[in-house]
Amino acid sequence: MHNLRIATFNINGMNARLPNLLQWLEREKPDVVCLQELKARDSAFPARELEAAGYGTLHLGQASWNGVAILARDAQPLEIRRGLPGAEGDTQARYLEAAAHGLIVATLYLPNGNPQPGPKFEYKLAWFEWLIAHAGQLVASEHPVVLAGDFNVVPTDLDIYNPQSWRKDALLQPESRECFERLLAQGWIDALRHLYPEERVYTFWDYFRQHWQRNAGLRIDHLLLNPTVAPYLERAGVDAWVRNEAHPSDHAPVWIQLGTRKRARKRPSA
Repeated sequence: MHNLRIATFNINGMNARLPNLLQWLEREKPDVVCLQELKARDSAFPARELEAAGYGTLHLGQASWNGVAILARDAQPLEIRRGLPGAEGDTQARYLEAAAHGLIVATLYLPNGNPQPGPKFEYKLAWFEWLIAHAGQLVASEHPVVLAGDFNVVPTDLDIYNPQSWRKDALLQPESRECFERLLAQGWIDALRHLYPEERVYTFWDYFRQHWQRNAGLRIDHLLLNPTVAPYLERAGVDAWVRNEAHPSDHAPVWIQLGTRKRARKRPSA
C-alpha cells in the first residue's frame, strides 16, 4: 500500500456543483473519492468531465434523489457490488462498492429518516440493519476496507453544535446512534474521531440561519476503517474551505491519509 488520500463528499447535486467538485479535485488531488447525493440519472453523470480531470468513475444514479459514485485518480474503479445484500427490493441508489488503488472502498448514503417516527425512520433503521450485516463480512477481510459516506448519524453530542435543538431529529435518535455503535463494535475505526478524540469537528452546516457563518455544524460524514487498514492511518481532516465557495454543498469533503507503514497508536485515555 502506498500513500493514499481517500475522501468522502456529499455533493448535494452532481451537475449543479460540478465546478465546485472539479476545483476541489484539482486543488486537493484525492486518490479515491466517495460521492453521495448525486441527484442525477446515470445517463446524466459527467463521466467525461471527470475523466478529463484524471479520474475514472463508477456511479449508481437516480433521478432527482440519492445516487452514489466512486472516483479513482489515474485509475478505473472495479465494481464489486451495487446495493446491499438483503436489500434487493430497495429501489433507492444508496450503496456502491469497488476496488481501487489496492483498497475495497464502499460509498454509502444512509437514509435521513425524517420525519420520525414514521415510515422514513423505519426505512432508515432497516437500511442500517442491511449495512451492519454486510459490514460484518467486510470488517473481517484480510483486504483493506474503507466504508465512507454520509451516514446521517450524529454519533455523540460532541459531534453537534447544539444537541438540544436537534433532539427530535432522526440523526440523533437513540436507535440511530445505537446502530452506529453496533457497527463500530464490529471492529471498525471511526478515523476522524480516532485522531481527534476530544475535538469538535464538523462536516455539515445547514443552509439556514447562518449555520456556516456561526460554525453551527454537525459531524455526519464518516470514514470507517477495518483492522487491516486502520494501522496505516496517518492523518484525517475536513476540507472546510469547499463549504465557503459559491453555490456550495451543505457538506464539506472529509479525508484520510494512509501511509506505507503500520503505525502503533495508543488508545485515547478515558
